[in-house]
Amino acid sequence: DTGADGLELNFGCPHGMCERGMGSAVGQEPEVLKVVAGWAVEFAHVPVLVKLTPNIGDITVPGVAAVEAGAHGLSLINTIKSIVGVDLDRMVPHPVVGGRSTNGGYCGPAVKPIALHMVAALARDPRVTVPISGIGGIATWRDAAEFIALSCGTVQVCTAAMTYGFRIVQEMCSGLAQWMDAGGHADLAAFRGRAVPNVTDWQYLNLNYVTKARIDQELCIKCGRCYAACEDTSHQAIAMSEDRVFSVKDEECVACNLCVNVCPVENCIPMVPLGRGKVDPRTCRPVGDYANWTQHPNNPSVKAAE
Repeated sequence: DTGADGLELNFGCPHGMCERGMGSAVGQEPEVLKVVAGWAVEFAHVPVLVKLTPNIGDITVPGVAAVEAGAHGLSLINTIKSIVGVDLDRMVPHPVVGGRSTNGGYCGPAVKPIALHMVAALARDPRVTVPISGIGGIATWRDAAEFIALSCGTVQVCTAAMTYGFRIVQEMCSGLAQWMDAGGHADLAAFRGRAVPNVTDWQYLNLNYVTKARIDQELCIKCGRCYAACEDTSHQAIAMSEDRVFSVKDEECVACNLCVNVCPVENCIPMVPLGRGKVDPRTCRPVGDYANWTQHPNNPSVKAAE
């Protein structure tokens, strides 16, 4: 009656709601979620979305329950139960409320990988037949594009707007439009869900696929972070010469990507695909059996053809 275009049922909030049988307490009980969502769907005259909690083992269970209740869409993720720090002077976690504290909901850029994982899980489930609205650490046009590529029809922004103001949304729209024009995407439908078929179960991955780190000597600033990380906490796969030239020992590299993550220079350390652990040193191209995964007998598509 107030003129809302839709209703989003918050079945994910951990801020004191779950202790009172609401919020994430509903989202963690699929049968309860189905009943409560069903009430809203029955009496509402506008679309009803169900906002899911990430504080659960399998996101598809409440997601499917919401679909079965008649929800018109799903949104995820809500915040993650957490304690963000401890005041060591007063020995109370933050935020301090009258000398005590409790858990809160963690949000922002750090939760984006978890959100993408859960969105992809729902997008791959054939029982989920309703639109998905992506939430969780979306702060740039690229973040939005990634959620859309994993099937989201819309995305939602909260933390970034709190941090930078509502103008951040205009910047995201502008950046997304420029990327779409450059890539030849006429509209969102042109790339929505395009990444979903490339998400699979571990058992279907090419276990003969091998990559090795390569250090671009022209981009390298000789900071040594890759060497320190690999030498002290990984596989001792990076060598350092007396004049601080860093190189990868192929026989030791296990493609953990640690050097890529600690390198401060973008694209300085790419991971180069190899064959079955072998590479032509002149071209860095794969050699050996099954260099092409499309021909590998463990590839599901090959098995299906046989």
